Amino acid sequence: MKKVLYIITTLLLISGLALVGCSQESSSGNADKESKIEKVAVSKTGPLTINPEIPGDKEIVSKGPHGEDAVNASEFQLSEEDLAKIKEGKYKAAIAMHYAGNDFSTAIINGLKAAFERMGVEVVAVTDGQFKPEKQIADIETILAKKPDIIVSLPVDPVSTAEAFKKAAQAGVKLVFMDSMPVGLEAGKDYVSVVASDNYGNGAAAGKIMGEQLGGKGKVGVIFHDVDFFVNNQRREAFEKTIKEKYPDIEIVASGGITTPNDAEKVASGMLQRNKDIDGIFAIWDVPAEGVLSAARSSGKEDLVITTVDLGTNVALEIASGGNVKGLGAQLPFDQGVAQAILAGYSLLGKDVPPFVSVPGLSVTKDNVLEAWKMAYRQDAPDVIQDAAK
Repeated sequence: MKKVLYIITTLLLISGLALVGCSQESSSGNADKESKIEKVAVSKTGPLTINPEIPGDKEIVSKGPHGEDAVNASEFQLSEEDLAKIKEGKYKAAIAMHYAGNDFSTAIINGLKAAFERMGVEVVAVTDGQFKPEKQIADIETILAKKPDIIVSLPVDPVSTAEAFKKAAQAGVKLVFMDSMPVGLEAGKDYVSVVASDNYGNGAAAGKIMGEQLGGKGKVGVIFHDVDFFVNNQRREAFEKTIKEKYPDIEIVASGGITTPNDAEKVASGMLQRNKDIDGIFAIWDVPAEGVLSAARSSGKEDLVITTVDLGTNVALEIASGGNVKGLGAQLPFDQGVAQAILAGYSLLGKDVPPFVSVPGLSVTKDNVLEAWKMAYRQDAPDVIQDAAK
């Protein structure tokens, strides 16, 4: 009976993959919604830091948008004295997401909210850009009317949103960016810092897992983000370089670009039709990987190896159950949110902040998926994932 219930639950989760993409396009604009990732609090006493279990000495191979060396986020903390000073300011913050509704976005929002609560900073808005520059620009205009002291955001498009962020900076708002930054803005002048995972390292992890799963031989495809997102460019570069340098007998035979996650299934289907002997596909993050998974099933490609970046619920279930998704490079989004809030606090206190700060990533396979989930989200994996991993 337990096995039957597990199978039914798994099928329901998989059948919902298409709905994940749709929900990103049809959001009402409020990212503060029900999610599979529950809210988690940070420590109520002592200094405010990212999770101390995250290795502070782990090498980070990513560079910043202008080639800056990354500084590990573990180096930054707000003391109780710092927190008391920030609370006196009665500051307000807003979060302008590129899109919301997936596990990564929810966790990063939760991390920001938990840290801001500890700092006594009121979060006055959380918006969902729905991967549409015009929507995010409108969101920023709405946010500015609330007169926030801080805006934390991942720009949907670094070019078209630049003017809106420039306007916010000129109004005296402290800007902290996730992963990427608008063109023409200067660190230390127009914005505080960019905080990202080690995306190059995560792309390399996905390449290594692909190489090991294929035994060093075969043909693979790449589903990339056809938008100039700095961190996604790093993931693709690292995956392709890892394959070419470490696995010379694996050939990258196809690549296809997407502008939204909803494009991935169609692009992957075409790739599989044109390359009947393809052995694996790398997708640029977990939601497009779900589209690749759907395309593989529709094509009867049961042995296709899929790797990606970002540990979402559906890909974690696939990994845990030994499905087509064999592994990935994982960000630690909750602590990225905490780090972004801490750096905003540094700026409010007039402390120096480097232009590029990174939270280390994790290589995730079936062997460590439960431990990785707990590290990424600061809570145990959902029961269905734990059951699949047994």
